[in-house]
Amino acid sequence: MRYVQLRAFHYVAICGGFSRAAETLFLTQPAISDQVRKLEEEYDVLLFNRHKKQVTPTVAGQQLLEITRRMFDTEQQALELLSESRALRSGTLRIVADAAHHLLHILGQFRQKYPGIQVSVRAGNTETVISSLYSYEADIGVLGEIPTGRDFEVVKLNSTPIVAFVSTDHPLASAKSLSLHELSLLPLVMRERGSKTRAKLEDLAAKEGFEFKPAIEAEGREAVREIVASGAGVGFVSAAEFGQDARLVRIPIAAPEMLMDEALICLKERSGGKLVRVFLDIARSMAAG
Repeated sequence: MRYVQLRAFHYVAICGGFSRAAETLFLTQPAISDQVRKLEEEYDVLLFNRHKKQVTPTVAGQQLLEITRRMFDTEQQALELLSESRALRSGTLRIVADAAHHLLHILGQFRQKYPGIQVSVRAGNTETVISSLYSYEADIGVLGEIPTGRDFEVVKLNSTPIVAFVSTDHPLASAKSLSLHELSLLPLVMRERGSKTRAKLEDLAAKEGFEFKPAIEAEGREAVREIVASGAGVGFVSAAEFGQDARLVRIPIAAPEMLMDEALICLKERSGGKLVRVFLDIARSMAAG
């Protein structure tokens, strides 16, 4: 087994095709195809399903990809260690967050200290955050609940209750609070399944004997916010995520308090990476302050 063969396989799998892998590695497509073919022939295994222009890993390919992700990530960490000063002058930190505004104060200080680092932030619910970290598609995640597994290093940011909210011209805009029973009778605007906020609400409602059935289901917090602002129903969010929006009014929920623990997380095996480590260190110092 040769390194170049594994590298060719890995980049075909993550890039989704032979031509894209060739572009990424600055090689020709025939060279990439030949390396993958030799790997398959040597071990008598099919690593990719090739159907017209679609290239997808087989079951064996998916299993090998899990290994090569760790392999090439470890290689990247070794490179960062050997060129640590350069890693803090240029590089990329990938973050997936259920609510990006929890990061704003941390990002500001990080950018001041390390202006040469490119930071990418994308949105995702709890399931997306966890899967992105495990698949090495993100370096750091932001979650609405602290994970219980031992695979993660965690920096807790805050803890705030879930609240309801409506548009300012909604008939309930002046309500002092809303009970679970009252909420169960209203048109609810809720996030997609996989959202921890939604799961906590549905679990508590079921425990109290009510059913929370969304009238509208929207993907992402911003989509829910815009739909509620139009007057279409009642939305939910943690108090820390409500923010400032003149179109919306926050209403407390008259029920046992449901707290959302916002936290930064990363895989423990990747916490030694220079960029991840300095970002978490900044977050810890700001949380302690």
